[in-house]
Amino acid sequence: MGTVHGVGKVDDFIGRLWTGWKQLRDEGLVQPLHLGLFRSDYLLHAPEREPISLKQVEFNTISVSFGCLSERTAGLHRYLNDFTNYYNTSSHFKSENFPVNNTISGLVEGLAEAHQTYNVVGLLYHRSQILFVVQPGERNVFDQRPLEYELLKNHSILVIRQTFDELAHTAFIDPITRVLRITVPHDLHSRDYVEISTVYFRAGYMPNEYPTPSHYSTRFLLERSRAIKCPSIALQLAGGKKVQEVLTQPGILERFLCNEQKWGKVVFDQQQVDELRQSFMGMWGLDVEEDSLTPGADIRDLKNETFGTRKARKLAPSLVLKPQREGGGNNIYKASIPPFLDALPPKERQAWIAMELIVSPEGTGNYLIRAGGEDKTAIKVEVVSELGIYGWALFGNSTGEVKEKQVGWLVRTKGKDSDEGGVATGFSVLDSLLLVDE
Repeated sequence: MGTVHGVGKVDDFIGRLWTGWKQLRDEGLVQPLHLGLFRSDYLLHAPEREPISLKQVEFNTISVSFGCLSERTAGLHRYLNDFTNYYNTSSHFKSENFPVNNTISGLVEGLAEAHQTYNVVGLLYHRSQILFVVQPGERNVFDQRPLEYELLKNHSILVIRQTFDELAHTAFIDPITRVLRITVPHDLHSRDYVEISTVYFRAGYMPNEYPTPSHYSTRFLLERSRAIKCPSIALQLAGGKKVQEVLTQPGILERFLCNEQKWGKVVFDQQQVDELRQSFMGMWGLDVEEDSLTPGADIRDLKNETFGTRKARKLAPSLVLKPQREGGGNNIYKASIPPFLDALPPKERQAWIAMELIVSPEGTGNYLIRAGGEDKTAIKVEVVSELGIYGWALFGNSTGEVKEKQVGWLVRTKGKDSDEGGVATGFSVLDSLLLVDE
C-alpha cells in the first residue's frame, strides 16, 4: 500500500481514506474478509500494421454499475430478435447468437455468499440484513433494485437502503461484539434495530460524497464493524489508477501471481503472467524522475519537468491522463494535455498517471440519436464498443482461501469521436453482444 500512501500525500480524498483505514488497521480490524463485486473493462486495440488485440481499460472495485441494466438490455435485444428478426437485415441475427446474460443472479450470489459466511460465525442475532449505502436522490436506482429483489426472492435476504447522512443517525456498533446495527421503526420489526451482515457501497467513491468530516466518520464507523464490506476501504483504494500503473511495471505481477512462499502454491506460471501483461497498455506516473531511468533515455529539455511530464507532452496526441477517481468525466485527453500540465502544480503530479490510448478498429458504424437535441434523426457514425466482465470474490481469511466467480458482462457503445465512455454521464449507451462465427 506504499503506492496509495504516496498518492494520499497530494490527493486529499485518497489521503483521508488511506489515513482512516491505516488507523483502523492499527487498532485491529475485527473482520478480515473482503467482498468485491468487480468489473474489468476492455476495448479492441487495432494499431496500424499490428493484429487486433483486447486491452484492459481499467479495473473497477467499488459501486460497479449497470450489471442489472446490462442484463435487461441483452434480454431486450433477444426479444426484438425473436419478435422481428430485425427485419432480416443480417444472417447473423439468430437466437443462438444472442448470449444469455445472468449478471443479476451472479452478483447477488457474491452478496449472498458474504451474508451466509457472516452468519456462520454464530453471533447473537441471526436475522441479519444487507445494507446498501446509496447516494441522496439516487439516480441509478433501477440498476440496484433488481439486486435487492433477487436477494429476497432466491436467498430470503432483506436489504436496507440508507445514505451516509441517514447512517450518521442510525448506525451504531455494539461495543462488545462489534456488530453493526441500524435503528429502524419498532412497528416494522420485532426489534428496534437490524443487524448488518454485509455493507454494499453504491456510494462513497467521489470526494463530493464526503462534504463534511462526519461523512468520513460514518464511513470509518462502518469499516470498524464486524460486517463484511463490499468493498473495504483497502479494496477500494486497490482499484486506483496508480495501482493499475504500478502493476504494469516489470516484476510486479510475478510478486503476486508466482509467489509460492506467499500463497503456498504457484498460482500462475510465467507464460500466463506474460499473456496477462499483454492486455495492459503502456502507463507511467507523471512524477517519474530522470535519474530513475536507464541512461540515454530520449527526453526533451524542459525545465522544472520530470521525465513523466516530458514524455506526456511529447506523446500527448496518443495519451490520456487519469486521476484516482471513479465515475467518469475525470480524464484529460490528447491536445488538452499540454495546457493541463502547464497548470498542474508539481506537488500534484503523483496523483495522476499517463496511459497510452487504445486505438479502436476502423469501419465500425452504427446509427445514434443525440439525446436532448431538437434533431431526433438517427445519424450514422463510427462507433466503438467497450466490454466489461463482471465477477465477485470473497477473500481474506487466515487460510488464504478465495471464493470467486465470473458472472456476466456489459457492453457500452459510443461515438468514436467521444473520449469519455460513461453511461450515467451521457457519453455512451448500453448495448449487448452478438456472437459471430467466422
